[in-house]
Amino acid sequence: MQTILANNYPIHFNEKAYEALNLHLKENKYSNLFIIVDSNTNEFCLPQFLPYLETDLTIEIIEFEAGEENKNIETCVQIWNVLTELGADRKSLVINLGGGVVTDLGGFVASTFKRGVDFIHIPTTLLSMVDASVGGKNGVDLGNLKNQIGVINVPTMVLIDTHYLETVPQNEMRSGLAEMLKHGLIYDKEYWEQFLDLKAVDFADFDELIYRSVVIKNEIVTQDPTEKNIRKSLNFGHTLGHAIESYFLENQNKTTLLHGEAIAAGMILESYISLHKKLINKEEFLQIKATIKSIFDDIVFSDNDLAPILELLIHDKKNEYGTIQFALIQGIGKIKIDQSVENELIIKAFDDYKS
Repeated sequence: MQTILANNYPIHFNEKAYEALNLHLKENKYSNLFIIVDSNTNEFCLPQFLPYLETDLTIEIIEFEAGEENKNIETCVQIWNVLTELGADRKSLVINLGGGVVTDLGGFVASTFKRGVDFIHIPTTLLSMVDASVGGKNGVDLGNLKNQIGVINVPTMVLIDTHYLETVPQNEMRSGLAEMLKHGLIYDKEYWEQFLDLKAVDFADFDELIYRSVVIKNEIVTQDPTEKNIRKSLNFGHTLGHAIESYFLENQNKTTLLHGEAIAAGMILESYISLHKKLINKEEFLQIKATIKSIFDDIVFSDNDLAPILELLIHDKKNEYGTIQFALIQGIGKIKIDQSVENELIIKAFDDYKS
């Protein structure tokens, strides 16, 4: 797979990724190297990664506990303190080895430590490969509110090695698949149609599907790095999906959802809204609903869940002037941004989802 040139940084794949990394280390005079991992990637991915490194730099491993609940400013403070204690300076390099939590948080830590040090993302989950590690968004949650604190700052490079997917559980693979489905729905109808019958997907060629997903996201982000226009299309499924994810994260009576599980439900709900705003037809909606439900289990919502989920929409970071903004599909493969939606239609969408 050919290297993809993003906004001032390259995205390298598989064996070529490590060649590019070692050449970069050779050509740049870094003072030391810090690898940020969580407890999962420290166990399963770091032993695979370290043998590829060719450097005489001092290497320090910084680990934090895995899980979205640890993607917060308190974890950042702990890592900033460790970096300080271990002698990190402006010429240090940070490598973030992990899924979306690691790349989001590690990128934010590196972007803000001493006003910014170089960092490299090595995503190890499907979700982080096709979404979280591409585009320059770095940040943490504020309580249960997703990605409220952060910066847009690009890495030095992104290295995607799909062999790490061998360490990923099936539910995490499905979680990443949600973002790939989204890319098809908002940008590429033919790409979406490859997933209509998942049993027919040739997973021997899954690398090519991942590559296409990265290309789609990069093409969108390159046009609009700071999310003033077309990049908002990537929020399809996320306005309601993030509210659902946050609600289930904070509610002790609910099972915490993976990001992709919440986004899958969000895409069905927002497709229903698209239907009732006459942006898609009924055949398109039923195809979307059936395809996503064939992959993801239904989320059980009670009537008491809707009010707090709607309340969380108020805090969505995409809102402008106090108005909730949706990105809705306008036919499969196209998008319409900055759409306001009344609560009554949102509630109807939940009623349809439960039917």
